[in-house]
Amino acid sequence: MIQFILNNKTIKTSANSGMTLLDFVRYQQRLTGTKIGCREGDCGACTVLVGTLENDTINYQSITSCISPLGNAHGKHIVTVEGTNLTKKLTAVQLAMKDHYATQCGFCIPGFVVALTGFALSNSEKNHHTALDAIGGNICRCTGYKSIEKAAQHVCDKLGNTDKNSFNWLIENDFIPEYFKDIPKRLKALKAEKINQPKGKYIAGGTDLYVQQADNLIDNAVHLIFEKNEFKGIKIDEGICTIGTNSTVSDLWNHGEANRYFPNLKKHLKLVSSEQIRNMASFGGNLVNASPIGDMTIFFLALNSDIIIVNENGNERSIPLKNFYTDYKKYDLNEAELIKEIRFKLPTSHSFFNFEKVCKRTHLDIATVNAAIHISVENNTISEAHVSVGGVAAIPKYLHDTSQFLTGKSLATETILKANEMLQSEISPISDVRGSSDYKRLLARQLFFAHFTELFPKQFTLNDFVQHA
Repeated sequence: MIQFILNNKTIKTSANSGMTLLDFVRYQQRLTGTKIGCREGDCGACTVLVGTLENDTINYQSITSCISPLGNAHGKHIVTVEGTNLTKKLTAVQLAMKDHYATQCGFCIPGFVVALTGFALSNSEKNHHTALDAIGGNICRCTGYKSIEKAAQHVCDKLGNTDKNSFNWLIENDFIPEYFKDIPKRLKALKAEKINQPKGKYIAGGTDLYVQQADNLIDNAVHLIFEKNEFKGIKIDEGICTIGTNSTVSDLWNHGEANRYFPNLKKHLKLVSSEQIRNMASFGGNLVNASPIGDMTIFFLALNSDIIIVNENGNERSIPLKNFYTDYKKYDLNEAELIKEIRFKLPTSHSFFNFEKVCKRTHLDIATVNAAIHISVENNTISEAHVSVGGVAAIPKYLHDTSQFLTGKSLATETILKANEMLQSEISPISDVRGSSDYKRLLARQLFFAHFTELFPKQFTLNDFVQHA
């Protein structure tokens, strides 16, 4: 039995846990304000909030309900646009959208309203930049986006820069209805026991599987693992970072200590989908999806990560991630095994990390080519190098030969140019809808050069490489 609170209503249902939350909300609960758009998590018309009880408080995040399994709502508070409504007046977010003429055709507006309401409930800084991040996964096709941006700024102005995201303040200032105050107590009283997990397809966040296999997953048994606590958490100890594979991209985004080790972490992670997807997408799912252009796979490959694999009896084994992939969509994982953790050495004062990505639009798109590097330099000599590239082979590609070639060499233009020749010999891109083989080779070269111009701007410019390449 799946139990959760939907807006102000307690839900107990025996519906298949693999059906999408969107379909349950629209077709079984008749809450049609949550729209059906792309069914791939790209347009944001189906955005809802998920409230998770943590130590007597609730943390709300926005997700796209079209690719979220219903079972993942178990024990949570789900908020649709109807659940944000006040009795006889518009909420602060709805009023901002109206006052700035941001409604246009109206189809996408519920998603924007829910996303901005989630922004008001979040712990993020209340400024225009973070507000735009919050609606980065919501698309408007009516050419009215500047009006929406103005509405977002209006919401920021009303929230101010101080910590005003308590339920009481938000209720008093018309951001959320009064029933929100009772949700923590009601979730505690719900006592939602673990749902029965039949044998079926393993699913964590579902952000990729539901794009590819939604029809099959909706009708068949699934085994949800997103709430496995032993697979959660990010831990840093003695220069080693250990990430549970149920952790999401947003968990890493919000991890203060990780951001100190990776000063450009949020800049890099912003290239990975949208806030709604980052709130759902698990690292384990990204790895076992085995996409040759998986952003976080390329990220972790360059960090020379190890993965910890556990079987149904609790026995563990560790292998380097760079040895995990054997062929297209094939990897070293037995039927009864799951990836439990990802481990890697953190950057030091002598090491540098960078991630680059090229796609048809800057954000919320899959890569044509993506690339990452982790390089250690002492006395202008490269003491260690790890380079990865996606979109140029049948698997997420760790460049063994290029990485080995760079190690021990001087950090000089000539070294990097020769390393690019090595890189070109290691990759084998194919022509497809994202670009020709030659174009992908060009991108791989340019992104490889970009690593060095980004990490060592006083030493290199792009012209240093291009004029000799």
